[in-house]
Amino acid sequence: MSSYGQVPSLEEWQPRTKVGKLVKEGKIVSIDEIFEQNLRITEPEIVDYLLPDLQHEVIDIGIVQKQTDAGEISRFKAVVVIGNMNGYVGISSGKARQLRFAIQKALLNAKLNIIPVKRGCGSWECRCGEPHSVPFVVRGKSGSVEVVLKPAPKGTGLVIGDTGKKVLKYAGIRDIWSFSKGETRTTYNFAMAVYNALKMTYRIITPEDWLRG
Repeated sequence: MSSYGQVPSLEEWQPRTKVGKLVKEGKIVSIDEIFEQNLRITEPEIVDYLLPDLQHEVIDIGIVQKQTDAGEISRFKAVVVIGNMNGYVGISSGKARQLRFAIQKALLNAKLNIIPVKRGCGSWECRCGEPHSVPFVVRGKSGSVEVVLKPAPKGTGLVIGDTGKKVLKYAGIRDIWSFSKGETRTTYNFAMAVYNALKMTYRIITPEDWLRG
């Protein structure tokens, strides 16, 4: 195992779920197939094999304390974002007494939270047709934080706070206008609000989707 957990070889992995077995047997060869069939990902190894170019970054580390009968227990809390910079992103947190285990737990959970992100050029100022922004306005909420992501023309960049920039970067979004309210200094809630907004890009069906279907 590496400090964040090493991916086992295909031979070593023993799938515990139907989806995992289909992946190992080569009957599912793309992560797109999983989402198209509304299947659930409950094993991180599925993501490891279907998205081998996945990258990750620790975006926040803190210490949480819990009062017990034996006294006060302190644990590390890590927030990790993962993505392939090309339409897939995941985010999660993990807690453990040792930092490396907190990061490892957050990384494994983020893989289970991986989602597809529909990208496009929804800005009336651009209309280049390239997948550099979001195709339409989306909203996401987590705790007190609410984020609105709006299509932006090519070259605008990511007009959002640093935490939001990291989530969007790993999703493969290069240009965005945004509006946010609430306690955006809370890294986890801000990141999750952006993640939840990106999740809506896949849930909303556009006229183009109907034509393709």
